[in-house]
Amino acid sequence: MTKHFKRYTVTSALPYANGAIHIGHLAGVYVPADIYVRYLRSIGEDVIFIGGSDEHGVPITIKARQEGVTPQDVVDRFHYIIKKSFEDFGISFDIYSRTSNAIHHETASDFFLKLYNDGKFIEQTTEQYYDEEAKQFLADRYIIGTCPLCNNEKAYGDQCESCGSSLNATDLINPKSTLSGNTPVLKVTKHWYLPLDQYENWLKEWILEGHKEWKSNVYGQCKSWIDQGLQPRAVTRDLDWGVKVPVEEAEGKVLYVWFDAPIGYISATKEWAKQKGKDWEPYWKEQDTKMVHFIGKDNIVFHCIIFPAMLKAEGSYILPDNVPANEFLNLENDKISTSRNWAVWLHEYLEDFPGKQDVLRYALCANAPEAKDNNFTWKDIQDRNNNELLAIFGNFVNRTVVLTHKYFEGRVPEPAEWTKSDREVIEELAFYPEKISKSIENYRFREALNEMMNVARLGNKYLTDQEPWKTIKTDEKRTKTILNLSLQICVNLSILCEPFLPFSAKKLCEILNIEQQTWKKAGNGDLLKPEHPLNPAQFLFEKIEDDAIEYQIKKLQDTKKANEAIEAVVNPMKPIISFEDFAQCDIRVGTILEAERIPKAKKLLKLQVDTGIDKRTIISGIAEHFEPEQIIGKQVSVLVNLAPKALRGIESEGMILLGEDHDGKLVFVIPETKINNGSEIK
Repeated sequence: MTKHFKRYTVTSALPYANGAIHIGHLAGVYVPADIYVRYLRSIGEDVIFIGGSDEHGVPITIKARQEGVTPQDVVDRFHYIIKKSFEDFGISFDIYSRTSNAIHHETASDFFLKLYNDGKFIEQTTEQYYDEEAKQFLADRYIIGTCPLCNNEKAYGDQCESCGSSLNATDLINPKSTLSGNTPVLKVTKHWYLPLDQYENWLKEWILEGHKEWKSNVYGQCKSWIDQGLQPRAVTRDLDWGVKVPVEEAEGKVLYVWFDAPIGYISATKEWAKQKGKDWEPYWKEQDTKMVHFIGKDNIVFHCIIFPAMLKAEGSYILPDNVPANEFLNLENDKISTSRNWAVWLHEYLEDFPGKQDVLRYALCANAPEAKDNNFTWKDIQDRNNNELLAIFGNFVNRTVVLTHKYFEGRVPEPAEWTKSDREVIEELAFYPEKISKSIENYRFREALNEMMNVARLGNKYLTDQEPWKTIKTDEKRTKTILNLSLQICVNLSILCEPFLPFSAKKLCEILNIEQQTWKKAGNGDLLKPEHPLNPAQFLFEKIEDDAIEYQIKKLQDTKKANEAIEAVVNPMKPIISFEDFAQCDIRVGTILEAERIPKAKKLLKLQVDTGIDKRTIISGIAEHFEPEQIIGKQVSVLVNLAPKALRGIESEGMILLGEDHDGKLVFVIPETKINNGSEIK
């Protein structure tokens, strides 16, 4: 370590308790976090690994209403599914808590009150939609209406899932409450806001100047947010599920889930400390503690900007030393989607592949989306198991132990004189612990895994080159030396692989008849003494057959077919219209002259379009599909007589026509050959 810390607080993003865990969660957050923590324990550090379920927020209330149960019923069900999946998969939390626990409500309330009493919040009165029949304010997802950009009649108050545009509830045409079906009314409500703009200069100094070593994807996203200018963010909302706002004038309000969820790390630490009879505060308030947040890229802003601002405002907490967020993992070249069931669910994997936790851990780490989005395929997991874990790691260990039993009654043979090639292997072996340590400490887990496998490659090559099955016929002493050194490499593997492959490390220790060794012993060529008895050989890994993979691929193909069938029902042909109705649509060919992103609207582009009639501004929800510079000069089809609509304070005068395939990919509807702007499309 470049800087010594007395203790480590390692957090992993709290999974939302309205669904199970899938491989995207594992690759992005939990596998790298577990590798890091297991390594820290092996080198003897004082570390607490915190996890827990995030159990508040609107999606849970919606799911409860759909199922006719209480929100508590929903979170209870999924909390235990998630917790058991993590345990079975070997994610070694010191505590896995939940934000519905009383200790969390108390901790979050106290945190809010500290900031409230210190005058750290600002109060703002706004107009929000209210359902007079249901007698409650409506969260964005409880409002549906017509999207002003694509005319989808089932857009939500925060997003249109048809065109992907971010919306405000007041943007919707003909808004309706999903609770009663009635048209909601605007009603005044008061909320408390964290004035992030007041922390902007501090964040510039702390992140942009003080943490240039952070991963480029994390640093870049933070810089983008800060450069756009930070705005106050509501910490309360009108809802009946969550941590109650602990002030008198806040009846019917709870803490916004983005505010209370990260406090769950603190409340979980308190819970752990109470169970262990320890003091929780050093893990959050002492400067010789290193705090690391493991998250996915969708949580970067919360853990790098908002939560640190909360901690800074409170005044007594340390700040994260690093936030090594990963990008997203795709599945078979398609974005993982829980709503479309396009995922590999952890609890299903554990049922379909019993005893193969390490195979998935290995594949997810080897293919981790550390710097960019990456792709998971079932063929890849089969190849990595059969051609790497089995053919290299498992083959080396099995041959070494089998030959030791065959030639020397399963006891470690005493080596004779080391040859030059032996000494070269011993010297190379000594370098690997430090190389792997450096990679792990710099959050380069794919690199670290590859170096660990290089130890297995080293042993496999050494055993193959030395051919003890031949030397036993002419030189028993030489055979003893070869197998002794091979067994020493096996012990080193049991140490170095443990953070990555904990189940295999345990099995390897059982074969070698030893306890798990600490990291400081790795690199040593004299860990097993002569005459030490080995246990019988057993396979560390088994071949994954084609039929097992074909079954998983077919399951995904069936899911895709089912989704396509559902989409055909959900998006049927719209009602037949008359020719006269269609004739009112004035669609012209235009050319995009300028394109730019709209600050804080990640799905919207502001376009300047030459329609042949005029040059006009059009707001289009295509920012996640096209880079602005890619579409400048492109001819497009424009509905030019659409009534103007103000979006994000900008008046949009028209609509760009696009096609969308089943995978959500957008393509422009364009003329076959270039024609004059203003040409009518009939």
